[in-house]
Amino acid sequence: MKKKQYDRAAEDLGNIVGLEHVNVCVPDQRLATLFYIGGLGMTRDPYLVTGVVNMWVNIGRSQFHLPIGEPQVVRGRTGLVVPNLDQLVQRLEMVRKPLDGTRFGYKAGNGKSNRYLDVTCPWGNQIRCHAPEERFGPIVLGMPYVEFDVPAGAADGIARFYGEVFGASVEVEKSGGGRAARISVGPQQSLVFRETKKKLVDYDGHHLQVYVADFSGPYKQLLKRKMISQESNQHQYRFLDIFDPKDGKVLFRLEHEIRSMTHPLYARPMINRNPAITNNRYAAGYQDQAWAMPV
Repeated sequence: MKKKQYDRAAEDLGNIVGLEHVNVCVPDQRLATLFYIGGLGMTRDPYLVTGVVNMWVNIGRSQFHLPIGEPQVVRGRTGLVVPNLDQLVQRLEMVRKPLDGTRFGYKAGNGKSNRYLDVTCPWGNQIRCHAPEERFGPIVLGMPYVEFDVPAGAADGIARFYGEVFGASVEVEKSGGGRAARISVGPQQSLVFRETKKKLVDYDGHHLQVYVADFSGPYKQLLKRKMISQESNQHQYRFLDIFDPKDGKVLFRLEHEIRSMTHPLYARPMINRNPAITNNRYAAGYQDQAWAMPV
């Protein structure tokens, strides 16, 4: 009997070990609840930030953070995996009328290997919802990627930044007429920086947060270049600019919240509800939604 060969390299992680949240400000928590909880079927974190000026929304092992403020829009799109696209359409239809007059909308698309749904939040954020696919591994609920539009010619320098400054696993791939830098930020999670020739909108302050294994190494390099924008606490710092280590040229502005693996919130268990369960269709033992399937 032939012994099975395993691709051991497929399990390698770079220094960035997890994408935990994307943070965009929203002006109305009621509309945010209708969209993220009622429409997308996500779960408001029951333990932390439970007031009316911010909302943490669980998606598998990741989150959206939604503090009150002038609306912010990611320059690109956030990719989600959801268990059932047909049920998602039903929920989105239920919130269509209450969200009338906003930028909310959705349309179906067809990818190379599966269906997806492009959804627009009430303030214009683009969210692509995928059915579970082989490329996302065992994930049935989660945030496998965030994709950003970047200037033409920026992909190589962005890949160098994450590879040399953060020790991340990176690759540059062809993307239609341009190129894209793909950065591994955890198991089945990526940041994608896709080149475009279209005019980019000004940065409005949205941010993302990742956990890293080597916390001090990137910090020293950023500090040397005077790129640290916030000394948050013992377990966290922030920076704003992605630059090319080769010449120091700033390529893209995106605030990063960098946390250590000793951060008190690292690997915190997150509750994910099964949105198909209602008071009229309750089934004991089925109220929780697993974020991954067995492998």
